[in-house]
Amino acid sequence: MKESGIDRRQFFQRTGIFLAGAMITPWQDLVSAVPKGYAPDLATLGKSGVKLARLGFGTGTNSGQVQRDLGMEGFSRLYRYAYERGITYIDTADGYGTHKFVKQAIQGIPREKLFILSKMWWSPENIKNPIAALDRYRSELGVEYLDCLLIHCTMEPTWPEDLKPMMEAFAQAQDRKIIRLKGMSCHGLPALRQAAKVPWADVQLARVNPQGHVVDAESPDESEGNMDLVSQELKTMKTMGRGILGMKLIGNGDFKNRADRVRAMQYAMQCGFVDAVTIGFASTAEVDEALENMGAALSVKAA
Repeated sequence: MKESGIDRRQFFQRTGIFLAGAMITPWQDLVSAVPKGYAPDLATLGKSGVKLARLGFGTGTNSGQVQRDLGMEGFSRLYRYAYERGITYIDTADGYGTHKFVKQAIQGIPREKLFILSKMWWSPENIKNPIAALDRYRSELGVEYLDCLLIHCTMEPTWPEDLKPMMEAFAQAQDRKIIRLKGMSCHGLPALRQAAKVPWADVQLARVNPQGHVVDAESPDESEGNMDLVSQELKTMKTMGRGILGMKLIGNGDFKNRADRVRAMQYAMQCGFVDAVTIGFASTAEVDEALENMGAALSVKAA
């Protein structure tokens, strides 16, 4: 990708900004050196061959309340601002109540330019009839197909057996081409460890930040996890060919210091197993910062 007529490696060679070791360059220098208007490049999800923007627009902050509070028009304006800057990956879920917000925001955008991901909770109704729920999602989003559908927030190590009807239905939906990719998100290491043993998934959505804040722990209720243990499972999935999507880069909104947000972005971009990330945005300033942070992390990686 070119920026201002030079590639990222050339830019950072000229400015003299390098990362010889973890976080030795002041974050202010890193982000201030990124050319303005930086647009996220495309990433490939595992071995699927499916490409998406490396930075995604999340719609689930505080279970979607933050995005819903923007109102339909405010949400649409914010997403269009992000879209104009290359953010074509949208992360939503039935539980967020943001499907209809996304539908309005993407009006007029060619469908093939977008990567739309949604998630389905494992309620008894959805386990019994997942296709009916998926059809509703497509109607609410105003699309014929989803690029990715995830089982939302598996918690128990027994989930592959407990949720087998959903897994089978997702595979059928993939055969019918009403979803392109299937997978799950996990809350808790027991569920995540099991996910690393199951070849069914094309995509894994995982909580990722080097601080270990709100990442997977032995109990789904714990707010501090062990990123080293999480990374072991994600690396295993990566070797299986699974696409890995990172979330919680700003610690569920708890990282108030930008240095923490920069550190998390650098980790995600440089760890070697994360393909793309999603961040829940509430303002244009947050979009701009995330683009700068990603640009800095990718430029250091290229150097």
